Amino acid sequence: MGSKTAGKDKGGARVIALPADFRLGSVADVKAELIEAFDAPAAQLDGAAVERVDTAALQLLVAFRREATARGQSPAWLGVSDVMRDAAGVLGLAQALELPAPMPA
Repeated sequence: MGSKTAGKDKGGARVIALPADFRLGSVADVKAELIEAFDAPAAQLDGAAVERVDTAALQLLVAFRREATARGQSPAWLGVSDVMRDAAGVLGLAQALELPAPMPA
């Protein structure tokens, strides 16, 4: 059985938990969840579990954030893994993704 990665928090925000292996093979599933999030009052992205990520996945998130902003939403981050933060930094996408500041160790 597959697990549902999206849900709603108490405030009605759509929570999208990004998969551990967030690469091209999982982009279509995540894209479907992101599209559904446009119908919610708000969206929250949880990238804390991401262990592998590629350019396609990060580009999807950039496109989602741009469209959400155009629709008046401001998606929030619940968590970002170091792997995801590093990949976004290497690709120059950290600012476009509006990643939160890393937590001190």
